[in-house]
Amino acid sequence: MNSNRTFALIKPGAVRHNHYGEIIYRITKAGFALKAMKMIRLSRNDAKRFYAMHEGKEFFDRLTKFISSGPVVALVLEKESAIEEFRKLIGSTDPAQAGEGTIRKLFGQNVTMNAVHGSDSPENAVKEWSFFFAQKEILD
Repeated sequence: MNSNRTFALIKPGAVRHNHYGEIIYRITKAGFALKAMKMIRLSRNDAKRFYAMHEGKEFFDRLTKFISSGPVVALVLEKESAIEEFRKLIGSTDPAQAGEGTIRKLFGQNVTMNAVHGSDSPENAVKEWSFFFAQKEILD
């Protein structure tokens, strides 16, 4: 398991407000290498499959409706300690509680529309990027 890679998803609100270029710039400026990138629109069923681990939670319907409301940008990123470093860069799930200068503080609207998703473990990173990319689409 490569702990130097992680998965990120720029959510529809950030794409809709044209923040994705600035978000990608901040990611690369922080030293992450882009190993794969794709803009795609998820169907509601795809959104439910991607967030299946949250099924049954009070926010599941709200989240899947939002994530399928417009295009997203899926990214595979590489950097030493990628998961931990990326989660520091994006900040708390709630933009109101996120640290100054973090992506969610700058571009998030609320807990659901928090601009970006980041994997929380190497196992989930692989599972999540495999949802969007074939292995041959990811740069070595």
